[in-house]
Amino acid sequence: MNYKLGSIVVMKKPHPCGENKWKITRVGVDIKLECTACKRTIMMDRLEFERKLKKVVE
Repeated sequence: MNYKLGSIVVMKKPHPCGENKWKITRVGVDIKLECTACKRTIMMDRLEFERKLKKVVE
């Protein structure tokens, strides 16, 4: 997958607020994501992120 800082990605499962689009705010060993609807953030390790990633939008 081709993703970088600031990319908008679609995950397989939606956030509890109903949105499944996320903005990448940190890239490293861990990936930090911000929900585009409610602005909450989550962190997950890179392997988990790549497993749950559906597609890169931007």
